[in-house]
Amino acid sequence: MKFRRQRRFHAEVSTASLNDIMFFLLLFFLIISTLGNPNVVRLLLPKASKSEHNVTKKPITLSITKDKEYFLESRQIPFEELESRITQALAGTPEPTVVVRADGNLPVQDLVEIMDIGGKLNVRMVLATEKK
Repeated sequence: MKFRRQRRFHAEVSTASLNDIMFFLLLFFLIISTLGNPNVVRLLLPKASKSEHNVTKKPITLSITKDKEYFLESRQIPFEELESRITQALAGTPEPTVVVRADGNLPVQDLVEIMDIGGKLNVRMVLATEKK
């Protein structure tokens, strides 16, 4: 009787480096997810030597593009409705605060009109800037 040894080849997948690959993918997606905020309107803010504001309560954000598009908390609204929408958004807030994120190329008169609305509503207006 002749016994033959059967040689079978077994396919193997080396999984030793999968842990490293998964760690780097997780790290990559965590970093990318913190950088990308879909609720932010992209603006070139004016520059200032000190770019800090001390707002104790949760403010609402008013963004103004260079094309005079107004965004209240990332929702586009027409200028005519701005005063009523700010009033609705700040109803019941003890210290109403609006952070104005205006494009650096926006004319000063447009900012004055926004600050005038804040003065009528007795709202604290803070102009957001970038550090030089």
